[in-house]
Amino acid sequence: MTQIEPRAGQKSGRRSRAFRSRGAEPLEFTLVLLPLLAMVTVLVDTSWGVFAKSTLQRAVRIGVRSGITLTSSQMAQGACLTDTVKGIVQASAMGLLNGSSGLALVKVHYFQPPAPGSSGGVTDVSANSNGDQPGNIMQVSVQNFSLNPLLPRIFNWKTAADSNPMVIQGVYSADLIEPASTNQRPCIGTAP
Repeated sequence: MTQIEPRAGQKSGRRSRAFRSRGAEPLEFTLVLLPLLAMVTVLVDTSWGVFAKSTLQRAVRIGVRSGITLTSSQMAQGACLTDTVKGIVQASAMGLLNGSSGLALVKVHYFQPPAPGSSGGVTDVSANSNGDQPGNIMQVSVQNFSLNPLLPRIFNWKTAADSNPMVIQGVYSADLIEPASTNQRPCIGTAP
């Protein structure tokens, strides 16, 4: 077996190949890292939006469930049903609806279902003082919630990063108001 000798002034084949590949490693790392960071940014921002919407949906479900079963004896002195439900939704929203601006996004509506056998639709009775009677429908919603992105969105290198909030148009939950074990229904308060 003959062995090939390197030419004069040249090192062995193994060393020269290893030396040449070291220069490409930083370039390959950069070319892989930039798309990876872009994908992570999109993933984090999308996850934040999904988390916020599901948190708000859970909060309005808790608000409806609490609102349809509350009686005057279970409420704080002087509190009305609409205000109590809004407070429950705000407390269940994990800080997303803090302050008076967050509370203003919570809406509580009361609807009277059509009589059995009639072809009419539901009637909004939110302005009536007896809108929270058993058998009526309570609908709780959070509408037009602005969610600030965690990371700014970059669409191209020529324009500035986009930090505009995403808007969650609305999350809704509704249920029939249950008959109370006592005849004491709380005051309805100002709805929506």
